[in-house]
Amino acid sequence: MDRCVVLVDAGYLLGAAASLLAGEPARSRITVDHAALIQGLRQRAEADTERPLLRIYWFDGAPDRVPQPEHRRLRVMPRVTVRLGALTRSDGRWAQKGVDAAMHAELTELARNRACSDIVLVTGDGDLLPGLMSAKEHGVAVHLWAVQAADGDYNQSEDLVAEADERRVLDRAWITRAVRPKELGGPCAPPPAPRPEIAAILSAPLPESAVAAAAAAAGPGPDPDTGGHGGTNGTARPAPGDGRDDPAGEAGSGASRGVPTPKDLAGLGRAHAAGQGPAGNGGQPAATPAATLRWSSDKGWVERGGPLGEPSETALLPTLAQLTSAEQRWADREEDITAVSGDPFEVGQVFARRWTERLSETAHLQQLSTEYPRIPHRIDGELLRYAARFGLLAHKDDQIDEHDRYAIRAGFWREVDLRTAAEHAPAAD
Repeated sequence: MDRCVVLVDAGYLLGAAASLLAGEPARSRITVDHAALIQGLRQRAEADTERPLLRIYWFDGAPDRVPQPEHRRLRVMPRVTVRLGALTRSDGRWAQKGVDAAMHAELTELARNRACSDIVLVTGDGDLLPGLMSAKEHGVAVHLWAVQAADGDYNQSEDLVAEADERRVLDRAWITRAVRPKELGGPCAPPPAPRPEIAAILSAPLPESAVAAAAAAAGPGPDPDTGGHGGTNGTARPAPGDGRDDPAGEAGSGASRGVPTPKDLAGLGRAHAAGQGPAGNGGQPAATPAATLRWSSDKGWVERGGPLGEPSETALLPTLAQLTSAEQRWADREEDITAVSGDPFEVGQVFARRWTERLSETAHLQQLSTEYPRIPHRIDGELLRYAARFGLLAHKDDQIDEHDRYAIRAGFWREVDLRTAAEHAPAAD
């Protein structure tokens, strides 16, 4: 068949582009316009091979082979097929597994079935050499494309380069049509300030009763880290990723650092419920403190009455799934694939917009607003499950990225605030 096919090793293409434009192969250092990139690959392939395009195969890795936002957008583009391998962490670095094997299988199958006359390979891995040789034996012309190397040298297997029928280089000018380096501060630059909404969630104080109970459980004595009085005002806050929100408790006692961890409060709740807490008047167990972890909605212990330890008004708020019809669910999926970028703040906003627009009673919105900055358990769990579709809760450096959680919830509250303000805006004459 007089058609061409393009096989793209995304790890090579984007990693080499990052090295060229940002000085290191981390894909997080670049911003990619995938629509422009696919269009550029198609035009270049049809021009070089003088054949119409049959299909572009995009091979990439993903944690547990779960499509990430970029994969969801790519696989609904015309003439694009996404094939995912696993993304695993070894020796502190991410590595693709199964991508080379999938490319080899597709290359040989296309050639064996005579599905095309020309195949364009965008890769540098020498493991594809047997597949390339097999394709040539079936009468297919193999075009090998390289990304311009940052140091001017080769970034492809020498054997692969020697065996290809045609060779081209995607230079800096071509790459920059669809790929841009991210503007990052230098090594001495301070970290970017968090959004005000995230800062508000981080700075929301714990109730005095929770801090006092944790301090009492830890025993008397000054805290050497805080000068003896850092854990009594209830306003000291842990930063995301500092180990204080560690469900395994490896960060040590939260009370000794000024703020109890979710594990500390959960332990206090069990101890008081079992009558093992500090004794009150007459030798009776002390009352359980009403502790609320405002900065981590889905962890720790909440004692507020009602189902799930929440007020009955908010515990019975309808979930988005209960408010969504089958037609809306289909439209939501299409929007997630084509329009939602996967930024955690945006994900929270999209979820909140759908939830608030479908509420039949505005009283529900007022009930929710009284909980700020804590999101009721059922709504928060559904929000985080929605965010998981975009890979936002995937493991990074073997830990959950807590900053993404804060950003997701901050986006949720921003949208709720906008809707609440709109409800109370005076009507125009």
